Amino acid sequence: MTGTAARYLYLTRHGEASPDESELTAIGRRQAVLLGERLRRSPLTAIHHGPLPRATQTARLIREQLDGVPLLVSEQAGDYIPYLPQPHELPPESADSMIARLAEFPAEEREQGPERARAALARFTGPVDGDEPRHELLVTHNFLVGWLVRDTLDAPPWRWMGLYHANAALTVIRYAPGRPASVLLYNDTGHLPAELRATAFPPELHI
Repeated sequence: MTGTAARYLYLTRHGEASPDESELTAIGRRQAVLLGERLRRSPLTAIHHGPLPRATQTARLIREQLDGVPLLVSEQAGDYIPYLPQPHELPPESADSMIARLAEFPAEEREQGPERARAALARFTGPVDGDEPRHELLVTHNFLVGWLVRDTLDAPPWRWMGLYHANAALTVIRYAPGRPASVLLYNDTGHLPAELRATAFPPELHI
């Protein structure tokens, strides 16, 4: 009888993108290459990525550093609002500003996002069938990384907000049979030199 085995989900946000988000910058391309070099030590079996250019280009540059790992495009790995909270769910002192901020995003990202987020949980999380652990990379966007980390920690649905993930940083979540999911690594940029690492954070966080 086939059992279940652990899934190791490697998460990264795309490399730095151009102002119009149509492509990676030179810095973003270098970030992706360096992440790919780091992942040579990982037994990845697949690279899932969102359909937007910045995620697609990042995934391809990572794959060029690896041997024979397939690329799989996924709408569930795209850029969208994973959950739209109601004002009563949010901290009273910040509810109005948070709701206003979400209203600025395109209608498609707000309306289709929650369904895609549920589908992402079904597709990318939990133990896997079989006897061998599975290692997969998901190249996506800041919001989905926050959504998946939030789910791992059993935090309230709205708490994907406030989790920042650096460009080309690495997060690893383990889904083991019979055990709570674990965040093994979060937002790690150790593979990036200081001049590339700094660009991954908002200006106020540059150190």
